[in-house]
This record gives sequence, structure tokens and C-alpha cells, in this order.
Amino acid sequence: MTIRGFKNHPYIPNSNLEVQQEMLREIGLESLDDLHVEIPEELKLKKALNLPKAFESEYELKRSINKIMNKNISSNEYINFLGAGCWQHYVPAVCDEINSRAEFLTGYAGEPYNDHGRFQTLFEYESLVAELLDMDVVNVPTFDWAQAAATSLRMASRITRRSEALVVGTICPDRLMIIQNYCDPGVEIKLINFNKETGRMDLEDLKKNISNNTAAVYFENPSYLGFLEDQGEEISKITHDKGAILVVGVDPTSLGVLAPPSHYGADIICGDLQPLGMHMNYGGNQSGFISTKDEERFVMEFPSRLFGIAPTIKEGEYGFGDIAYERTSFGNLREKGKEYVGTQTALLGITAGVYLSLMGPKGMYELGENIVQKSLYAIEELSKLKSVKGSRFNNIGFKEFVVDFNDTGKTVEEINEELLVKGIFGGKDLSEEFPELGQCALYCVTEIHLKKDIDNLVKAIREIIE
Repeated sequence: MTIRGFKNHPYIPNSNLEVQQEMLREIGLESLDDLHVEIPEELKLKKALNLPKAFESEYELKRSINKIMNKNISSNEYINFLGAGCWQHYVPAVCDEINSRAEFLTGYAGEPYNDHGRFQTLFEYESLVAELLDMDVVNVPTFDWAQAAATSLRMASRITRRSEALVVGTICPDRLMIIQNYCDPGVEIKLINFNKETGRMDLEDLKKNISNNTAAVYFENPSYLGFLEDQGEEISKITHDKGAILVVGVDPTSLGVLAPPSHYGADIICGDLQPLGMHMNYGGNQSGFISTKDEERFVMEFPSRLFGIAPTIKEGEYGFGDIAYERTSFGNLREKGKEYVGTQTALLGITAGVYLSLMGPKGMYELGENIVQKSLYAIEELSKLKSVKGSRFNNIGFKEFVVDFNDTGKTVEEINEELLVKGIFGGKDLSEEFPELGQCALYCVTEIHLKKDIDNLVKAIREIIE
């Protein structure tokens, strides 16, 4: 079939009526409606959609979209103190340079016919993250932290043959909803109380709820609310005494200064790679990882790809490839797979590998030290303000902390609106997610914040509340 010139939308060939009719004739149909004859008439819309007039060129479309996008104000223009699962970190230019190379950006799955080093880069990424976590096995990353946590709990359920998971109540509500949705049916999620003063898990409530049907206990360190859970060894003992698996979620940028969860008994570690060389994006650039020890009972329950290294038939030469590929839904199991994984965020795994190779152990330590120092400074300065508690929880934190505005007479929403006028994105309003905390906001400080940025924030809040 020859497609002749068209004038409506050059980038959508079938928008031209002449071309459309030619395509329909080719497949033996008279109209577009013939493509949908199986749909009942009562379900069909019988009137035109209320759509704007079609653009006549790509240039007009691009110009209109740019006009809409220019309404946005990003963290390039304003000082940003938002975190809550997507954090602003410095992204080295080489991260963007490597992940935009054609062999990585366009290679869908890195199969032998199109692999130009992709297998090796993913192996290197897995090795670097495993070193950071002090674990053995790391997967090709999945969609985000929530997906990684949900998959970790399903892995634990299959290993233990149990159908319940205990999750601490300080978890991000959005993450919790995804976990509940993904684990249902099969794994019931129960929440464990937390101490309202420190944020730590309520160990008595854990002991009360854990049972012989508990597959896993899950908590995050640092927590969603920023503080550190320093009861890891005790939680681990309670979990393992009942034959359950301990799953810990972690922010990888904290591991330059904090002990990894494997040191206090975690069997499965998960989290998000976004802080490791990835820009913030609305609806993207999240990338979840899962890690375990090199034990068959764990390895064979990974639903995602794992890459390993092996000698080839040529002496001194090594190759990189899939480990136990048949256990995946896209391997031999297909519909009998333990979980369906689909497209994974392998490109962002490569990006994280580049970032970790640049930073090295010393760089990760300096990063963590920088973040802790700046966070503590922000808390200290905010605490000097009348009626403000720089940290709601009596606990040590990492890069995020809950600021208490309950005694200011203003809501977080009001404060954030006035901060916007001053060119500042304030902390996330927690009044809906954690109503028991009242008017509190989750603030985030990373290495990108200068002392003057924090001082400007404190000055702005002082003007707002006083």
C-alpha cells in the first residue's frame, strides 16, 4: 500500500481522510465504526467529543505545549524543601551523558542481537549496589520503591508459605496503598503502631500481632517521616523467632554514614534508586531495587532479571548474562510465573551504577555527612522560631524531618502558600496523611541546599508566623 501526501497531521498519517479510507480498504472495511462492531450500541458515544480545534502543524502543537509547560515553576526557580519519596540531589553531568547513549537508551531488553555492553553495565550496577548494602544479589530494578517493597513481601510469602505481613504505621500512605493493592489477594497487610514521641516501632504491638502466619515484618530506615529506627536488632530477633522474614526499606544515600540493614538482620532490602544520579520528574525517574543474600530460597523467588558473570569458552574471557532466567514471567514460565514484571527501569539502574562508581565509598560518606550536618542546622535554626518545633519527633533523623507548626496559629497550607510568594517550596503537608500529628510538615534538606537557602527559609517562616 502506498501512502500519499497528507495535510492534517503529518505525524499522524491516518488523520487524513484519503489515507484513512485507503487503509480501511486495504483491510476490507468501509468505516472506522466497522473496527468496533462487537461493542454494544448503548456503550458508544453518539456525539462529538468537546475537543479544541486540531493543530495544523507540529510547530503549532509544540508551541502550544511549551506555553502550557511554562506555567510550571520548578525547583530551578524556587528553593525546594520537598522530599517525601522524590528528592532533589545533585546529578553529575556524566550520569545524563551515559544514560543517553543509544546502546542504553534504545536497547529494550539488552538481548544478544542488540547488546553493546548493557549486560555488563547492569552487572556492574548490581555489584555496586550490593557493596553499598553489604548484600550479595541485586535485581535489575523495577518500577519504584513501592513496587520493590510489595514484591519483597510477596517473595517472603512464597518462601515462608504464609499469608500475612506486618508493616509499621509510619509508612508513606501512597506506598502502603500500592503494597496493599499488589499483595491482594494472597498477602494480608496489617499495620503496627508507632511511638508518637519518637516515631519508633511499638515493639509490644509487634509482639502482640506477630504469629505463625506472619510471612514478613517491614519497616523503613530512615523512615518516611525522616527519623531513624534504632531498634533494628530487636525487631530482627522478634521477626526471626517466629520464622518470619525481615524486610527493610532504605534510602541508599544514607548508607555512606549509616550501617546497612543487613548488619541488623534484614533478609531482604529494598528501596528507590532515584537519589543516585536521577533528576526529579513528575510521574517518572523512580526505580526500585531488591537485594538478598546469595541463597537459593531467595534467588529463585526474584521475579525480575538478575545478571551474573561467567567464563566463556575462550580462556581469560568472561561474559555477562541472565541468572536462572526460567524463573521469570518472560522466561519459560510465562503465565505460570510467580509474578508478572514486564518492562523494568534498567536504564535507571545503569544510571545508579554510574553515580556510585563516581562517588565511591569516600564520596558516599561525604554525601551523607553533608546531608546530616545541613539537616541538623535546619532543625536547630527552625527550633529558634517562636511556637515552632524544628523536629516533631524526639529522635535522630537523616535528610528529612517533621516540623511542628501546631502552636503557630497557622495551618501548614497557609504557611506553604505564603512561602510560595517568597519563592520557596515548603515541606509536605502531613495533616491529611497523619492527622494525629496536627499541623506538621515534612521538610527535606540535601547536599544541594546552601546555608543561605536554609537561612532564607527560616527568615521567611519567621515573617509569616510573627
